[in-house]
Formats: sequence, C-alpha cells, structure tokens
Amino acid sequence: MATANQPLDQWRETLEKILQYYADLPYRYGDVSTYVVVSRDRNHFILMHEGWENERRVHGCLVHAEIRHDKIWIHYDGIEDGITGEMVAAGVPKDHIVLAFYPPNVREHTGYALA
Repeated sequence: MATANQPLDQWRETLEKILQYYADLPYRYGDVSTYVVVSRDRNHFILMHEGWENERRVHGCLVHAEIRHDKIWIHYDGIEDGITGEMVAAGVPKDHIVLAFYPPNVREHTGYALA
C-alpha cells in the first residue's frame, strides 16, 4: 500500500544516491574528502568538500538541496552540469523542482517550479 509520502521518500533516496555518486569521485588534487550530509529529518541534503590542496584550505558546500512544501529546492548547485537533469531522469517532475539559486522573477523562465 502506497503512503502519502512515497514520492517524497523516493526523491530523498534519489537525492542521496546522486550526491553519494559525486562524493565517491576522487578529488584530483591534494588531500580532500567529499561527503554527503543529510539532516535527521531527511529534508536537507548537502555535498561538502573538506581538506587541503597544497597549502590551500578547501572547505565548502558543492550542493545544498531541501525538501520543502512537497518540492525539492535546489539552493546551491556547484556541480558542472548540475543535478537537476539527473533528478528529472530519475523521475522527479520538473514542476516539483525549484531552482532556488535563481531569483523568483527568473524562475518562471526555467521550466521548473516557481516555488
């Protein structure tokens, strides 16, 4: 029997799987770890880099996504081609993905959800 949260749970699994794929890619330079951070309520998903590249500290967020109001909000996406195409290919409808890194007046031209 399907539950009301089944699509959201599937999207959570999809987000985590996509981010883990990127976390598993080896960092080319230096001693840098990449890892996925998921909040306890499984509504925030963050892909992080942390370590050292030669004498330079590396620490930052590569992707931040959130489940909010039955939609996936992409707050930041530092992946070269972005993760939205992968989300759509995995079955997440475009009208349930908010590209929150764009201002609201630009979102209406993206083909994705406004809010």
